[in-house]
Amino acid sequence: MAAALLTTKPLILNNVPRLDDIENMRRLLEELGVEVSSASRANNSEFGQTLTIKSQEDGCTIAPYDLVRKMRASVLVLGPLLARRGEARVSLPGGCAIGTRPIDLHLKGLESLGAEIELRAGYVEAKAPNGLKGTEFRFPSVSVGATENLMMAATLADGITVLENAAREPEISDLGNCLRAMGANIEGLGSDRLVIEGVAALDGAEYSVMSDRIEAGSYAVAAAITGGSLELKGADKKNLGAVLDALSESGLKAEQVNGSLHVEANSNWPNPVDITTHPYPGFPTDMQAQFMTLMACSSGASVITEAIFENRFMHVPELVRMGADITLQGPVAFVRGTERLRGAPVMATDLRASMSLVLAGLSCAGETVVSRIYHLDRGYEDLVGKLSAVGADIERIVT
Repeated sequence: MAAALLTTKPLILNNVPRLDDIENMRRLLEELGVEVSSASRANNSEFGQTLTIKSQEDGCTIAPYDLVRKMRASVLVLGPLLARRGEARVSLPGGCAIGTRPIDLHLKGLESLGAEIELRAGYVEAKAPNGLKGTEFRFPSVSVGATENLMMAATLADGITVLENAAREPEISDLGNCLRAMGANIEGLGSDRLVIEGVAALDGAEYSVMSDRIEAGSYAVAAAITGGSLELKGADKKNLGAVLDALSESGLKAEQVNGSLHVEANSNWPNPVDITTHPYPGFPTDMQAQFMTLMACSSGASVITEAIFENRFMHVPELVRMGADITLQGPVAFVRGTERLRGAPVMATDLRASMSLVLAGLSCAGETVVSRIYHLDRGYEDLVGKLSAVGADIERIVT
């Protein structure tokens, strides 16, 4: 959606989920002078919605705190605004409280492209009076958001930009393919070295967004933890490598059939599996909480190491309330499986923690009440409807 700021021509995105984060980004783009309209089932697609996004020649270049604080991804307007409009004033971002996630790599990379940046009163104030210039930049650590921001900015920079140690997540390649459809020159997608040759202007395009691999992985865990089977329509096995490897070791079978991923549990009691989170192609941090819930119901002991975010075990006390046997030592969780958790009132702390508690509720005896579920609306479309359709006893209570 942020890439639409790079052109004045319409960008049509298919397969877009209906999520709070999408609506928040929509409001932010509209604040920046972008027209956004939505429709259902364009081109006979049964998935998601279609967004038509058209940026004006000129418009506001200020992304205000009230909008940006709701979602970290808002900072992704910074690169496109600088690249096409030459300036931007973007509030420092917010989002889930899962640890320190500074945007210093975004800023260092944009400075290497020629941007002049100051931090003032909680805002990033950036200018590129002479336009952005191609550069070579090596990320000191892997960052998905910074890779996306610099890749977008570089599409309109003068010259060739080389990004080393770039993120390799499938979402990076998906964004890159969308930018290519708009006329960008990008090589190296899927590798840690991206080469972008800037162009004078980008065009409009129509593009179908990839399916959400974390949503698919979460539902695969639902099948594993309940001893069930599911057809995950639109899910792509090749994007779920490390997740499916771990789930396979736990006893889940997965097979790609005609655009769907079929998953089936071999038994009601999963095998214990050790995991460590890493950037792609490693096990994703966004699946750690869900997998820990599965291991809490396993037939033995497992070790889960969180190597990306320092504060992503906030779901652990809530799982312990439900009978899970989990001991924390710094970034390592020692999980001793139990055959059945017990229903309890629990509180969600972030998006993926929310889903881990829902998964625990599906598997345990008694009733589980999950509060602060507004986090779920940021990343799971119609969770109650989808789970109800496959046999879950779940309802949303409006208070």
